[in-house]
Amino acid sequence: MKKLFVLVFIFFPFTIFSQANTLNNITVKEKTEKANLKPEVFSSGFIDVINNGQVNASARFIKLYIGEPNKFQIPLTFYGGVSSNNFQNNNTGGQVTKSNDHLVNQYINPFSGLVNVSVEGIAFRKRDSLKITKVGFIYQLGERVLTGIRIGDIRDPKTGRPTNFLNSFATAGIYLQTGAWEKTNNKNVGTFWVIARYHYCKTNPKQIKEFLPNINTNGLYHGYSTGFGVQINNLIDIKAIYYKYSKAPEIEYGLPIYQFTFHYTMNK
Repeated sequence: MKKLFVLVFIFFPFTIFSQANTLNNITVKEKTEKANLKPEVFSSGFIDVINNGQVNASARFIKLYIGEPNKFQIPLTFYGGVSSNNFQNNNTGGQVTKSNDHLVNQYINPFSGLVNVSVEGIAFRKRDSLKITKVGFIYQLGERVLTGIRIGDIRDPKTGRPTNFLNSFATAGIYLQTGAWEKTNNKNVGTFWVIARYHYCKTNPKQIKEFLPNINTNGLYHGYSTGFGVQINNLIDIKAIYYKYSKAPEIEYGLPIYQFTFHYTMNK
């Protein structure tokens, strides 16, 4: 765990966010309008489709900022997710096999987990804040709850039961964006982006052995991802990501991983 947190603090930038208007310039009318805004609880989410047939659905519970308005801020996001993991009990000689293949996708995907609490953001240079085309530093780190399935003899009552465990993760990389719009409507300008990131995650090996008793692991996995996406208001919001492990999990070696994500936003 110490090695992971050293890596986290190397990659994680404490960024300062700026806005065009300061608090002193907000009119009374604007203050009233802001006071009447509804909290954005479960206001957005996404559905992931993986190349092995797995489908993950996650919703953003709420996004908070810790610090001082218009000064030092840390964005803290809470996600909750469910997956169709296809937990088959394939019996071979009294053994249950291939029940934990879903973890291969969830270890490297920073938005996975039954519960996911993370600090995430994109840091741009202040002088580029108003530009459409710009380069930034993208990061995310936090804690999540993943679920494993107990492997063992079919006669063991614990076999096949789900086991929840904590997993620490961090990812950082380069983010490039430019404009995107519909051919017949260049007033509704969205963004097209490309990313390249490196990923780390760490679990206590004792927790992994609770559901994979014969595994030989130190609980640390890492790899990289590249991808692109396009977002235009009221039209489209999708992304495609390619993941590759530098150290593949012992669970399954059927890599690489292709992920297609469809985002959604609830009307206020």
